[in-house]
Amino acid sequence: MDIPRIFNVTESAHRIHNPFTPDKLATLGAALRLEPGTRVLDLGSGSGEMLCTWARDYDIIGTGVDMSRLFSDQAKRRAEELGVADRVEFIHGDAAGYVADEKVGVAACVGATWIGGGVAGTIALLTKSLSSNGIILIGEPYWRQLPPTEDVAKGCGARSISDFLLLPELVASFDNLNLDLVEMVLANQDGWDRYEAAKWLTMRRWLEENPDDDFAKEIRERLTSEPRRHVAYTREYLGWGVFALMAR
Repeated sequence: MDIPRIFNVTESAHRIHNPFTPDKLATLGAALRLEPGTRVLDLGSGSGEMLCTWARDYDIIGTGVDMSRLFSDQAKRRAEELGVADRVEFIHGDAAGYVADEKVGVAACVGATWIGGGVAGTIALLTKSLSSNGIILIGEPYWRQLPPTEDVAKGCGARSISDFLLLPELVASFDNLNLDLVEMVLANQDGWDRYEAAKWLTMRRWLEENPDDDFAKEIRERLTSEPRRHVAYTREYLGWGVFALMAR
């Protein structure tokens, strides 16, 4: 079980696998007013930076689940590095359908709502692990401005314009699910730069180290095209944020 190889290559040096910078992640943790001992479940936990830093800073207890063996191993090493391996665990597995054995105070899926077939399905999945009055965290893209054409939407990594909503529409969708939006922390263009541009040096170094790999042609093509695509499309049109939700 693993994610497509392209992500294990391009994001192998990432600690945060979405457009959040460390200060945004810290802001989110502070905004949630986490109490020591709060149990946090993170589905699609990547390299574990959220759980590890929150365990260090707020003394939470965390469980992360991710399909990438590389990222799961990196998360375990990060926990050791920060001295929190006794408070967080990382499971290499399929987060789709995962339900915690013990109810949690925060249930999160930060940037991988495909595991539940979209926002509503992922919220329904997270709710199964959530204690009464617990908080759901959803990380999700939205349009900063509506793309003028379907080709522009595809340049942002979407299949079509309909894949994402404008921010007011996304917020309204939570209301339609009978959820209160109680906090949000939004990425900015610098966060997108850190997420996307950090891949470019990783790809260049990988090509230098693996010139004869069968995957080298695809990595070369991406390294050539991705900077142009990012500045023309993603950086201008696509937003991203983490939304804290509570059932009414």
